[in-house]
Amino acid sequence: MDTYVADEGRYDTLEYRSCGDSGLKLPRLSLGLWQNFGNDRDFENQRRILRRAFDLGVFHLDLANNYGPPPGSAEENLGRILARDLGPHRDELVITTKAGWVMGPGPHQRGGSRKYLLSSLDRSLSRMGLDYVDIFYSHRPDPDTPLEETMAALHHAVVSGRAMYAGISSYGPSLTRRAAAIMRDLGTPLVVHQPSYSMLNRWVEDGLLAATADEGMGVVGFSPLAQGLLTDRYLDGTVPADSRAGVGRPSWRDNMLTDDVLRRVRALDQIARERGQTLAQMAISWVLRDQGPRTVTTALIGASSVEQLEQNLRAVESTDFTEEELRDIDRWAVDSDINIWWGATASKA
Repeated sequence: MDTYVADEGRYDTLEYRSCGDSGLKLPRLSLGLWQNFGNDRDFENQRRILRRAFDLGVFHLDLANNYGPPPGSAEENLGRILARDLGPHRDELVITTKAGWVMGPGPHQRGGSRKYLLSSLDRSLSRMGLDYVDIFYSHRPDPDTPLEETMAALHHAVVSGRAMYAGISSYGPSLTRRAAAIMRDLGTPLVVHQPSYSMLNRWVEDGLLAATADEGMGVVGFSPLAQGLLTDRYLDGTVPADSRAGVGRPSWRDNMLTDDVLRRVRALDQIARERGQTLAQMAISWVLRDQGPRTVTTALIGASSVEQLEQNLRAVESTDFTEEELRDIDRWAVDSDINIWWGATASKA
């Protein structure tokens, strides 16, 4: 078995930003293990991606209990890679996980109850071989559980030492403010919100980015490529057999690739070319653009290969946009009914 030696210059490339008002710092781009680290993917390729990411300064690894397939396998595979390669660098890594979406059968394998969240966290730690995670998230709001109970579970995760920080994901603006107030009263502030955000999914601009700025929370934007729509894979109107849509990955709905969406994506691709970027790079750069106090802290990218990882990391080189470019993008970058996370949550409030 080859021995991994981390690149000594791993902190020389990426910029790092404070996560809200906390002392936690995150790289401008982080690696999500949602789609490419289950048991349906080659394990040695997963090792290559994670090792290369760390060598390039990506020390933030984002998971959830149900990432796979099957659910739990992404955490198990990360645990194997930590044991083989990255374990000696645990103190440098920011490893996060979540609970809230369906993990298994029965009423206590989903939602926001204290029972589900804390038992799920214990199982996540076991799968990864860890004593703690750096951030534990409520993965989604649960209308059937009092918000106070969900937040108390996050608080307990921190005070018990299982998590360093607490966060929420996919909560709307008013619910975010309520959750933050509850956690302040408990003495464990929410440090981060993880919402979906892309040029085709701009809901966070309608109050959420203002709420997180007011509450001193960092923002981890996921799906900046709109589940692959904001890449060059679908520009000719066909669905490649090995794409997310082609293999029926759970992040896709049948009606996402409409003629109207395709028209917008092609126009955005032309703008990206004029900027000297790929469409994927521009989409990531745009999510990271300067929005003053509402600027996104880090964007989560996925990677199915080292080459794709390296290509997408180049997005941080061009996060500046002219006013004309932003106006041109705004013509085409409009909500396109691709936010699949609202169907099973309380509301956008």
